[in-house]
Amino acid sequence: MGIPGIRRDTDRLSLVDGRDGSAPALRWSVVVSWLAALTVILAVTGVFLDRESRLAPFLVVLPALIAGRGTVRQTAVASVWVTLMIIGSLFDRAEDSVGAGAATVVFALVFNGLSVARAAQRVRSEGEIARLRSAAAALQRQLLRPFPLMTDQLLVHGLYQPVEEDSRVGGDVYEVVASPYGTRVFIADVQGKGLPAISAAFAVLSAFREAAVAEPTLTGIVDALEEAVLRHNSFAAQAGESERFVTALVLGVDSGVEVQAINCGHVAPLLLHGDTTGPVLRREPCVPLGLDALAPEPRTVEWFAFPHGSTLLLCTDGVTEARDPSGAFYPLEERASAWSDVLAGDVPAAVYRDLRRHAAGTPGDDTALMVLRRRLGDGDGPVRV
Repeated sequence: MGIPGIRRDTDRLSLVDGRDGSAPALRWSVVVSWLAALTVILAVTGVFLDRESRLAPFLVVLPALIAGRGTVRQTAVASVWVTLMIIGSLFDRAEDSVGAGAATVVFALVFNGLSVARAAQRVRSEGEIARLRSAAAALQRQLLRPFPLMTDQLLVHGLYQPVEEDSRVGGDVYEVVASPYGTRVFIADVQGKGLPAISAAFAVLSAFREAAVAEPTLTGIVDALEEAVLRHNSFAAQAGESERFVTALVLGVDSGVEVQAINCGHVAPLLLHGDTTGPVLRREPCVPLGLDALAPEPRTVEWFAFPHGSTLLLCTDGVTEARDPSGAFYPLEERASAWSDVLAGDVPAAVYRDLRRHAAGTPGDDTALMVLRRRLGDGDGPVRV
């Protein structure tokens, strides 16, 4: 995505390290350690306590345990080892009949075979789930243009990091469009997760790309987005799916100092400009897209100052609602002052690194960040002039 230190290609999944959201698979060193430790235990109990022959049949549970996390080969190796241990223990059980010994071996072979089959089934299922997760995230990324984005008025850096855990891929979208009326900026988050959310995101994103050029006013753009969400919900209802709403922020930027904004229930933008760092919108947000019928009054435009030399930070709730291990939300507004002297192009990576530290790992929701900088004749300088 053009952002230093941030890996865009997150659709390569690994069953070994659990990057797809599943539990990490067993490593060979762990399996070998288990087998070696059990071998030593059996040898010690057999020599000193004469109990090895009694403990060996219970080893049939080991392949079943490995089948839940390990590979097919690991399960098969454990099954062969267990079978050999059980057969070896029968030589020390002269009091048992040949039939009883044969029954023990047959039971072990059947149980171990089922464990191997279970491991094979689990690996196939996880592979299919991984491909679906990867396809969903790849589809979502194909809807979005890579950063940086540029118009006559703005240079926009950013970051988009999807979550690929089960059906948790969200509907975060963004866009920047150059129009005859200035630059239109859009960032939104569809309610819900999974492919239905991506479908709704595609509908509202397509509507914005068309309306941003055709509509002369910001209210006209938002009305077009509202209609797009309602149409999508109508089709979704016919298919038996849930209706969705969309939180969105739409900005209009021209050569003037002030910027137009309509906030439809979205995270408010932050201005990074020295001592004046903080929120720029003072009104309460309007209702999200798709819920206009519930609004007491029409959506209206709010104006705020966006001077040259300042930077505007936009994000989705994947940032503001990220929690640390104690459950505390990420304090975006409090941390914003730390990025006042950071180059605009480096802000997204700095925010995401700090977000990961706060969440003690990868955040649990999609993360979308946009950093808007007015284009200057001398290039993209630091946030503070």
